Amino acid sequence: MAEALCALKSRAKQAGIPAIYANDNFGRWRSDFPNLVQYCLGENIRGKLVARRLAPEPDDYFILKPKHSAFYQTNLETLLKYLGVHTVIVTGIAGDICVLFTANDAYMRDLNIIVPPDCIASEDLEQTQLVLALMHRVLKADITPSHQIMLDSHASKRQ
Repeated sequence: MAEALCALKSRAKQAGIPAIYANDNFGRWRSDFPNLVQYCLGENIRGKLVARRLAPEPDDYFILKPKHSAFYQTNLETLLKYLGVHTVIVTGIAGDICVLFTANDAYMRDLNIIVPPDCIASEDLEQTQLVLALMHRVLKADITPSHQIMLDSHASKRQ
């Protein structure tokens, strides 16, 4: 998942499409995003290798979320409007929780949703497959593998 997501992010960046990181604050209410990344890269942290591979770049956007959805009590909706975004590509870990809840909230905001199956992961492969089918059926999510997604640089430009 990390390799496919890294390749997708690189292609998106070349097309001028911004990356927005949405991370749990892990109950660290005084944390900021750079400190959170450092925490995730710590010695005994599960997922450290994925965090290292997908570390944000200086021009990436980020939000800290208190719960499962990247929209819940965050500035994501405002940021997306500012960027003129109408389609979101939702990726990440906890496909059956955080990705699902974020995609649901994107759908409730009339955004087009793409969820590349090779760029999400859940604790169980069967759960990932079930949640992908659910998002496709209920949220009308486009479930296209990352290497087949057509990236349009105009999608990221402000109108």
